[in-house]
Amino acid sequence: MPCLNLPWCSCVLFSRVFSSLTREQRPAPPSLPHLLRKLQRAARSPLGLLFNRLNEIGIIGGTGLDDPDILEGRTEKYVDTPYGKPSDALILGKIKNVNCVLLARHGRHHTIMPSNVNYRANIWALKEENCSHVLVTTACGSLREEIQPGDLIMIDQFIDRTTKRHYTLYDGQCSSLPGVCHIPMAEPFCTKTREVLIEIAKKLGLQCHSKGTMITIEGPRFSSRAESLMFRSWGADVINMTTVPEVILAKEAGMSYASIAMATDYDCWKEHEETVSVDKVLKTLKENANKATSILLTAIPLIGSMEWTDTLHTLKVSTHIRSVCTGDSVCVYTSHIGICSKMFLLKS
Repeated sequence: MPCLNLPWCSCVLFSRVFSSLTREQRPAPPSLPHLLRKLQRAARSPLGLLFNRLNEIGIIGGTGLDDPDILEGRTEKYVDTPYGKPSDALILGKIKNVNCVLLARHGRHHTIMPSNVNYRANIWALKEENCSHVLVTTACGSLREEIQPGDLIMIDQFIDRTTKRHYTLYDGQCSSLPGVCHIPMAEPFCTKTREVLIEIAKKLGLQCHSKGTMITIEGPRFSSRAESLMFRSWGADVINMTTVPEVILAKEAGMSYASIAMATDYDCWKEHEETVSVDKVLKTLKENANKATSILLTAIPLIGSMEWTDTLHTLKVSTHIRSVCTGDSVCVYTSHIGICSKMFLLKS
């Protein structure tokens, strides 16, 4: 079955009209390939493109990088989701007339350890607030000599070493998301958004690495020296405890996700260097938090002024299509976050 790029309105309309007819009333359908081509063209119509526009920008703040003062006209909103409550209240406001939603990943008082962050609820809540983009900040340890404490890294890949987390929205817990989602993950982060962040960092004169592989560990403990050396040998450049599953869930939700990582230490692999500690992490963050803030304040108005139709259209490819033969019909499910439509197509 080919993958569809369908606006949810087309699917729902087709489903409702077709299911309201009796079997005798239903007209002889066109061939399945012909119908799929017509629905794909509908996705590119003005109505379909309406759902691919930039809406609001979500910001997920990591340790020491979740200052709500970057937003103008702030209001708080407590929400619930099919996966439970997000980490804290959503802070709604603007950055130079661009609507933004800020969420503290660990709670505003940093009371939630990495394993217990409700990543699914966080992503769902931002999607429900019509966020088309998610810009996140994260503290990390450096696994490379050239990535020094205080440097920024616009990560482009990840290695997953977590063990206790929910990695998909499609686990049967939410009835509107049926099926199994085998999401492609070759390019986890949005290339176009990353390019904006990299360009802004350069213009601001900040020490920024344009790519890097993040290895995410379960935590809350830091690595042993043997582990840190092993991660280096695997090709990881930086290490944290939160990129996975956050980036995976955002991709399932069809959101443009990019991460600003800030190196705070050399983990524990480097000889003759102080090993990582909470005090060292917080000290470096306090001294350098303004770097991530300045990027967000400059990048968000630029993102808000750019054309995102093609990028968001690509991201909103149906994440799962399941085909089940039922005698004289084919049942096709097309799933997007918060939306599911079921179409019964008679065999031609």
